[in-house]
Amino acid sequence: MSIGISRIRLRLPLAALLLTGCALSVAHAGTMTSSSNDEQKTAPLDQKKKAKESYSANEDILVRAERRNRMEVSSGGQLGALGNMKGLDAPFNIRSYNSSIILNQQAQTLGEVLENDPTVRTTLGYGNFSEMFVIRGFTVNGDDIAIDGLYGVTPRQLVSPQLYDQVQILNGASAFLNGAAPSGGAIGGNINLIFKKAAATNISRLTADYTSSGQGGGALDLSRRFGRDKAYGFRFNAAGMDGQTSIDHEYHHDIALGGTFDWHDDATRISMSMNYQNQNVKWGRGGVFLGSNVTSVPNAPAPSHNFGQNWTFTNLDYLFGTLSVEHDFGKHITLYGDFGALGSNEKGNYSSLTVNNAITGDGTAGSMYVPYQQTNQSTRAGIRAHVDTGPLHHEINAGGSAVWEDTSTAYSMYYNSASPLLSNLYSTPQIASPYQNLVGGNTKDPTRSNFTKLWSMFLSDTVSFWDDRIALTAGFRYQNMMVNGYNYAGSGNISSHYNKGAFTPVVGLVIHPMQHMSLYFNRIEGLSKGPEASGTNLVNLGQVFSPYQSVQYEVGMKYDIGRFSTALSFFQISQPNSYTEAYGNTGENIFRVDGQQRNRGMELTFNGEIIKGLRFNGGITLIDADLRRTQGGSNDGHTAIGVPNYSINGNLEYDLPFLRGATLVGRVVNTGKQMVNVANSMHLPVWTRFDVGARYTFLAANKPLTLRFNVDNLANSRYWASSYNGYLVEGRPRTFKFSMTVDF
Repeated sequence: MSIGISRIRLRLPLAALLLTGCALSVAHAGTMTSSSNDEQKTAPLDQKKKAKESYSANEDILVRAERRNRMEVSSGGQLGALGNMKGLDAPFNIRSYNSSIILNQQAQTLGEVLENDPTVRTTLGYGNFSEMFVIRGFTVNGDDIAIDGLYGVTPRQLVSPQLYDQVQILNGASAFLNGAAPSGGAIGGNINLIFKKAAATNISRLTADYTSSGQGGGALDLSRRFGRDKAYGFRFNAAGMDGQTSIDHEYHHDIALGGTFDWHDDATRISMSMNYQNQNVKWGRGGVFLGSNVTSVPNAPAPSHNFGQNWTFTNLDYLFGTLSVEHDFGKHITLYGDFGALGSNEKGNYSSLTVNNAITGDGTAGSMYVPYQQTNQSTRAGIRAHVDTGPLHHEINAGGSAVWEDTSTAYSMYYNSASPLLSNLYSTPQIASPYQNLVGGNTKDPTRSNFTKLWSMFLSDTVSFWDDRIALTAGFRYQNMMVNGYNYAGSGNISSHYNKGAFTPVVGLVIHPMQHMSLYFNRIEGLSKGPEASGTNLVNLGQVFSPYQSVQYEVGMKYDIGRFSTALSFFQISQPNSYTEAYGNTGENIFRVDGQQRNRGMELTFNGEIIKGLRFNGGITLIDADLRRTQGGSNDGHTAIGVPNYSINGNLEYDLPFLRGATLVGRVVNTGKQMVNVANSMHLPVWTRFDVGARYTFLAANKPLTLRFNVDNLANSRYWASSYNGYLVEGRPRTFKFSMTVDF
């Protein structure tokens, strides 16, 4: 009531003031003489001027909104030990996708963002609903995705992309740049996420969205800068979605909250981010395994058919954050330090379908419950110095990094070879949730199962000369890996242990033959702790294999004129090979490390504005993934499982010239043949998917409003999208998306 009274009290003097002003105006008009005719003539001119200024202001608002919505892919990004580098100056292939792509495509997971990249393919984790990414023929696990250059602080299974301003992709090995990845991935590439930070101008953005079959949600994005010289900044993001996906009965729920504070002066920059993420999947559709007696790949079921069980679920809770500090000592020396932490609580009941008859789709279903808890810390510190010695300019980088991961887990599973859970790929019966009679650890209170400590020190010197037309980088990183595995009995006894170190050198060369062009070469290594056998129905569950090194050679060319860029690279990477296969006819599987995998390939990418109003992003990747030194030589020369021999992406945006603010969008994703087994007797056929959409930006009450409509998998094609690690992942069905964004 007090609020209403105060408004009334405020309105009364305002009304009186207005009435007084009107009365004075009338009185003044009555005393006007004919000599005021010139003022009367200028009045319409003033109104026209104000109208023109108002139109110009509205035009500026609309132009800024249109530009903000454009698909942008930039060349360059964060290169770990070498810091941020422009694409033309880097001896590596790196690209950054901006947040407008996430907003316009209503991406709910990181995999949906990376569907835009021709060098990346997405698959599911072993026996669960997590996303894994294949770059240059090798996987990047969720554990091995970095945030602001730090490992160990990213949500492990599914990532909500709404919190990030950029998704950066580095193609190739990165042991020197970022250190060893915690779970042993990042051999063929690295993914780095950059948090949203306060923008130069204020942002107040509200989005509502809908995704078929019945998911609704929204997002709020607020950005403010304040204080003297706008030195303080705050960015807050909240996003959520809930409901059934386009897959029958599959239910997704996700929430993401994030706040980033920053401060800077002429010499110092400080940034701190705190975030929370929850993703929940019920009745999920996972991967499909093939029994040892299956000799052909079964046809993919109907695109929306769910061959999972209604009692399956996963619930993923993550609390994570980072702190970064940089200080310049004059123009030549910069000290920096970063710290990050993550606390996670995951649990899920999973069921993987194993097909034993490719024609009928008959098979068996597994059942496994896994709680998984993790506490991680990650840190990095270093110095960057610029020194001139005669005609040579040196950029010296020195520092170190460390990651600590403490994991507690357990499992329970159903196992009865005499009475398996019968199921079918095409006509899937719903089985009562079985009693899980095989237990490892305490599922109600998991005890420590693994402790990993990775620490490293690095040193490099980038020497440039001839007006910076030539730059040579040489350096090394010493990496130590200590991994302890503990038995599930909770006694604290170590069941496996290794503590080893290795040097990983790097050599990179960049030559600028002309202003907007560069040629580059690199020789860099990847270092990974040995893989651990994990997943469902494994006879060697928990087995830890020895660490291994990989070697990459790459040569390439880049051309960048700002509004348009292209890159061409040729590479070779070699590393030990691992895969999962059926273990006899027991209904179980075994995880193996066998021989060497050598991937040779070519990547060609384009992005930018071709002509005014027409933008393109995409390219092609060719890979020849050979197996070598296999046991007994029986599989030498065969193609590695799940690596497509080519992949093509094309993303187009076209601004309609006859309707200001309207844009048509389209995307094609084409993936080549993938082998399903090591013997290469089965493979997935080539598949193609088309996505279309449109958006329209206009002004409503002088506020920019954007409407979007997209359709993924327009033809509702049925196809197996991936066979990485030997199991099949089906592509998503036709999905409709609608969203509305208003800046207020």
